[in-house]
Amino acid sequence: MTDSHSKSIDPRPVAVGGQASGALRPPSSKSLTQRYYNLALLSEGPSMIESPLRSEDCRHFLDGLRVLGCRVEDGGDRVAIEPPSGSGHGTVECGASGTMMRLLTASLCALPGSWRLDGVPRLRERPLAPLLDSLRHLGSSLTEAGAAGHVPIEIEGGTLGGGKAVLDARESSQYVSALLMAAAATGEGLDLRVEGDASRPYVDLTLAALERFGASVASPEPDRFVVGPARLVGARIAVEADASSACYPAAAAAITGGAVTIEGIDRSSAQGDVAFLNLLATMGADVHWNHGSVRVEGTGGLRAVDEDLSAIPDQVPTLAAVASFAEGTTVIRNVAHLRLKESDRLTAMATELRRVGVPVDERADGLAVEGCWASGDPPDDPVTVQTWDDHRIAMSCALVGLRRPGLSIARPEVVAKSYPDFWEDLDRLMK
Repeated sequence: MTDSHSKSIDPRPVAVGGQASGALRPPSSKSLTQRYYNLALLSEGPSMIESPLRSEDCRHFLDGLRVLGCRVEDGGDRVAIEPPSGSGHGTVECGASGTMMRLLTASLCALPGSWRLDGVPRLRERPLAPLLDSLRHLGSSLTEAGAAGHVPIEIEGGTLGGGKAVLDARESSQYVSALLMAAAATGEGLDLRVEGDASRPYVDLTLAALERFGASVASPEPDRFVVGPARLVGARIAVEADASSACYPAAAAAITGGAVTIEGIDRSSAQGDVAFLNLLATMGADVHWNHGSVRVEGTGGLRAVDEDLSAIPDQVPTLAAVASFAEGTTVIRNVAHLRLKESDRLTAMATELRRVGVPVDERADGLAVEGCWASGDPPDDPVTVQTWDDHRIAMSCALVGLRRPGLSIARPEVVAKSYPDFWEDLDRLMK
């Protein structure tokens, strides 16, 4: 697989015109694959992860497990993982994966050994301080080798204890997920109070994964989580299709007036981004749910919305792209933490939409996007959109190019981070 940070190819033109149509199954969930890999590391027995996502982030995670002493047998459609049998030491490279960085920061505090975590330059800019504060409060020994509150970090493993802690999760719900999983591995119990969680659906995804691996976690109050003393055990578990990736073909159908069936996605999924498909219905698309699939049909008349997207922040760029073709001005609120992702996604999306001709008001915590092409024709002058080394900016801007002639995507290979077959799937739908 191409590493999006080591090789660049020419800008990719987006084929304009036509209607998205057909059926596809999106790749497996990145969020679930990484959670299952992390829990397999922390468990006391072997695990079998079936249908894992094959992406850049997940490749880095598997490589990291090997460094940490896991025995990994990669069988293609399944990965067998045996946890480490003793203490170890080494450096784990996280690439650009913020999820991997945060999960392992906590997990390595519970794993005996001496460890160092690092990643690409952008990862060194992404915050960790609130998680580090809570881990230190619980006895963990961590030392920043660079800037305070960031990787690279040196960790003395096996130092995480139990007890009570308070965690500021306003920057990322991944702090909560990381600490809950690591606490379950210690067997000592944790009573965690969370302040300002921005993306509760991702925490719920972690709770469901913990239960599958034998953990006992209660949430007696919305902002409180109690991890019981039971230890993690290995699991055999299949990764479901990725709701985040499903949003792009769904949006393509809504924008182009086509009809796309997305398989492997269920309305009852714990993945929070399922809510984006319902948002498309609010905007005027026809969304039909079946058991294990959803069909999205564009009606040719989308309307603007005013939405708090704090629970599904990964879909802010997607909604901004769709909003360009929706009557009125779409307002996206309460997503200031998007400035701390692979890129500053609010600035990135505002900049690129303006580049192609869409009026955008960038706000401190969101965007206001004018639906300038709801009825009028887009311009057709050639323009190359910059991706900011961010897979979601690339995929969302590609959606705009389905109706905006002359649009090309710079560094199209960045989609390998989460959706390696994105361009092939998009081309197939537009044929």
